[in-house]
Amino acid sequence: MRVYVVANSAKASVQQTLAGLTTRLSAEKRLAGVDSSGDADLSTIAADLVLVLGGDGTLLSAARRLAGRQVPLMGVNFGRLGFLASFSPEEFEHHLDALSAGRLPISRRRALEGSVLPADAPTEICDPTSVSRWRRFVSMALNDAVITAGPPFHMIELQMGVDGQPGVRYFGDGVIVSTPSGSTAYNISAGGPILSPDVGALCITPICPHSLSFRPVVVSDQSTVLIEATYVNAGTTFFCDGQASTRLAGGERVVIRRSLHDVLLVENPHNRQWRSLAEKLHWAVGPKYSGESSPFGRSDSPQKP
Repeated sequence: MRVYVVANSAKASVQQTLAGLTTRLSAEKRLAGVDSSGDADLSTIAADLVLVLGGDGTLLSAARRLAGRQVPLMGVNFGRLGFLASFSPEEFEHHLDALSAGRLPISRRRALEGSVLPADAPTEICDPTSVSRWRRFVSMALNDAVITAGPPFHMIELQMGVDGQPGVRYFGDGVIVSTPSGSTAYNISAGGPILSPDVGALCITPICPHSLSFRPVVVSDQSTVLIEATYVNAGTTFFCDGQASTRLAGGERVVIRRSLHDVLLVENPHNRQWRSLAEKLHWAVGPKYSGESSPFGRSDSPQKP
């Protein structure tokens, strides 16, 4: 198995791990290349696996730079939560050998394609050919595609519709369209639901809506979401995974739909969704009373007076 390594060299612990790992892979004649700059084109690499040393942000960047190339990503978490980069620095080398032997599961994660059309583009945008011809910006997103108000941070007005249906007008600070993989990221912070990674859905979550009745909506992942920037600020921006971005002008439209290419992700066989949610987010954890043990083996929960 030929391994291409993507490393977040800003982390000292990653640098230490990278040195030993590249020495080992080179000796075994399995090293296909190393990217520690974060901007290498990964769409043409000759590798069977991309090993990502960093965190979820580093993995998101690598997924986008693969540009649809169906090479599995194996994320090693040197960051904080690590929902996507699910292997720890202590265990990944053992699992790398297991992956070479075909003993690790590889899942297909849904991704988004976000496009921006100029104000003078035709309105029949559900046709993929029309979108490709007119768009001035396009990016893939594994987690989410987000419109945010930006400076001077006044409320913006958006018109949103799904699958060609008439749009609804919305005032607020923006909107998040997330995949199931991204439902535990910005989406959950804005009050959106947690979706299981294998659910065929997208979540549309408003950011600080100026309406008590505008709640998050879950739609099919076969849907096309159209958002028109009716009234925006000078700094209003469209982001994909918080990394690729472009400013939005009044009258421009954003088209968000499922990407033609899924992202292949090597799964840690010891991780389970419910346990990960409980451990990483302290999900559904109640107060800890005197004499009771913590469900995570820690004593950092609040104590009853």
